[in-house]
Amino acid sequence: MSHEHHVHKHDDACTCETAAIHENIVNHVKEDFPPLETFEELALFFKVLGDPTRTRIMWALEQHEMCVSDLCVLLNMTKSAISHQLALLRQANLVKNRREGKTVYYSLSDDHVKELFEAGFEHINE
Repeated sequence: MSHEHHVHKHDDACTCETAAIHENIVNHVKEDFPPLETFEELALFFKVLGDPTRTRIMWALEQHEMCVSDLCVLLNMTKSAISHQLALLRQANLVKNRREGKTVYYSLSDDHVKELFEAGFEHINE
């Protein structure tokens, strides 16, 4: 059996070399298909998670709110390295911060992030 080769492009032009076998399914899925920009944004979101240093930071912050200095000691990293990773996590809306006096505390941004992170751990530990 030969496999069909599909060309993926960023426009709506049909470049598929075969007809749909289940046209009703294709049409049903197509009705609510998000725009390409949504998938690009989602891929960037997961790309931010695709770094072991950032996932270690997130695991720590899931356990407890922490400041940069405490994260430095925990992960044996410099303040500038931790701050850089926290900035990327903040830009992706994965962590939030609050100031108390001169100290800035970081935590996971919301329950969605916590649930996503926990689901990832459950998946790899199955």
